[in-house]
Formats: sequence, C-alpha cells, structure tokens
Amino acid sequence: MSRLSPRLALLIALLAPVVAPVYPAIAIGWQGADANEPAISGYDPVSYASGKPLPGDPAIAHVWQGISWRFASAANRAAFIADPARYAPQFGGHCAWAASDGRLAKPDPTIWHIVDGKLYLNCSPAADAKWLADVPGNIARGNAFWATQVAK
Repeated sequence: MSRLSPRLALLIALLAPVVAPVYPAIAIGWQGADANEPAISGYDPVSYASGKPLPGDPAIAHVWQGISWRFASAANRAAFIADPARYAPQFGGHCAWAASDGRLAKPDPTIWHIVDGKLYLNCSPAADAKWLADVPGNIARGNAFWATQVAK
C-alpha cells in the first residue's frame, strides 16, 4: 500500500469535516465483527450495476476509506477507483433497514436494491420486506441516522 504525502494527508484531514456531511452514506463501512473483513463480504461493488453481484477476487483489490474492496475484474476495480461514490453501498454497506431503524446490522450482500443509482443492502428477507414497504421514508430515516454515525 502506498503512503500519502504529508500535504495530501493534511488536505484530507482538513476537508473530511466538510465532505463527510455531503456524502454521509459512504464515509465508513461494515468490516465484520473482527473489523478486518473486506467490504460487502468480498463482493464486487461494481458488479451490482450489471444486475448480477459477483464475488470479488482477493488478488484484485483496492483500499478505499481504510477498507479493502474486492473486484471480479481489473476493469471493475478501475471503474470503482475512478468513482467510488457511484458504486459504494449506502450506509457504509450496513443493512439499509437497520439504518432506517436507527441501528447498525451486518448486511447480506445477496439482498440488495439500486434506487436512484445508489446501492442498498439489507440483512435478511424480513428486513428487506420492511425496507421495501416504504423505500423513500426508509432512505430518509437511514440518511438521518447515518449522519449521526459519520459524525462520531
């Protein structure tokens, strides 16, 4: 992994409080109970856009926001690097229903939806059904909750 220059590190530190409120749903992510799992349990975040989520290859990875992201192809990794906010799941990859309910829960990468170009994961079929019952309201509640998590 390459190191950041001191100037770039300072710039990131200074801009983080300004940028985080603009993109609160992508600032931190699920890393498992032992805090070292890859994002989305190793699934390729770019592959969701094709309608068929694929497991990522550990050899084709990229660290973004301190979390390892895996990809099914080098082309998908390049697409993510070019625009991670486009592909990263909302609420840091945590369950969207749980976020709308004011809590964090491990996602199931096979239970997902793309709404307005954004990826949302849920933790179970039951949570997914509850989330689907009021998608706009659950997104709004999840965004409000997530903003409190990013601010910690």
